[in-house]
Amino acid sequence: MKNSLKSIIESLIFVSIEPLTPEKIKNIMTEYSDNDIETALQKIVDSYASQDSGIVVFQSAGGYLFATKPELDPWVKKLLNLDKRSRLSPAALETLSIIAYHQPITLAEISAIRSVDAAHALKTLLLKRLVKITGRKKSPGKPLIYRTSTKFLTYFGLNSLQDLPTTEEIEKILEEEQDAE
Repeated sequence: MKNSLKSIIESLIFVSIEPLTPEKIKNIMTEYSDNDIETALQKIVDSYASQDSGIVVFQSAGGYLFATKPELDPWVKKLLNLDKRSRLSPAALETLSIIAYHQPITLAEISAIRSVDAAHALKTLLLKRLVKITGRKKSPGKPLIYRTSTKFLTYFGLNSLQDLPTTEEIEKILEEEQDAE
């Protein structure tokens, strides 16, 4: 019995630990055309979006993955016993945003921007795998260079770094919040 392309791709997305990229699917399924694969991917996304289901397939970090619908988060958090302790601290969020907008960047550069030592926050981000070490800078002391990881994109529901809000967008949001107060 021959399985449909849509079923095969759906199963690949389901078992993939990280967002499954169209390129990886195409490398696995060489007997199918790129157009057929892209069409099947779109059918899968559309199918889950139109169903009355708690599951969706969405694009993140350049690939596709299964997730629960955001409006069901309260119940999922109860089941998984997720509480505020799993959230990032303000210092970690500030450090992460600096890395996201200024990468590649060293610890000294992060600390200079924050005006405080960022080592602890950086360690937290490394442990959560939101940040990764990508090499050493060719400067005195050869400090480590940090970048955001694929998990960072997934964690924040971004497809790529280009999806981050621009400085102008952030300023506009902050102005709107101040006007609302």
